[in-house]
Amino acid sequence: MSGAAALIAWPFPLTKEAGLVGTADPDEDLVRRVGRGDPAAIQALVARKLPRVLSLAQRMLNDPVEAEDVAQEAMLRAWKQAPKWRPGKAKFDTWLHRVALNLCYDRLRRKREVVTDTPPERPDEGPAPDRGLLAAETGTRVNTALAALPERQREAIVLCHYQELSNIDAAALMDVSVEALESLLSRGRRALRQALGDLKPGAEGVEGAGR
Repeated sequence: MSGAAALIAWPFPLTKEAGLVGTADPDEDLVRRVGRGDPAAIQALVARKLPRVLSLAQRMLNDPVEAEDVAQEAMLRAWKQAPKWRPGKAKFDTWLHRVALNLCYDRLRRKREVVTDTPPERPDEGPAPDRGLLAAETGTRVNTALAALPERQREAIVLCHYQELSNIDAAALMDVSVEALESLLSRGRRALRQALGDLKPGAEGVEGAGR
């Protein structure tokens, strides 16, 4: 299962091992080297983290230009923080996610201050789109539905589905209980089902979307 189907039906299993206190931070050595100014380590950190941070920002903002700005700012802060980083209560990846999310929320707050009018869509009377265009349209529908969710539901969906964090890690990052996270996920999936329910199961990336 993939695409919208996975987004709607994703079980979000509780992976206890991923959230255990005291689990070694896989980024600890790399961040330490970045803090010492190691050029290879800096490149490795960017290669490891930038795609995930960019994906997070794109899903939260539904705006590729602003997402790139957020990702670059988050990585700049990571580079500046590296010399001062001390392993402790939070993993570096968790801290970086929090930085990126805070930057996203700053952008979303500014967006709410701008009121725009969207003209009604006109029916498409042209030739039937090919499979690639259908897939692109489906992706746009999913992104639009995701952007319409309340911010905390969207954050929960993005962290657990797109960023593939465990329920425990995502709950800790959002500063909520696992039960509260699961409630946000349930409500978010329900809203996405309603928004995407008219998509045909046979379309690209939406197999089983109505399940």
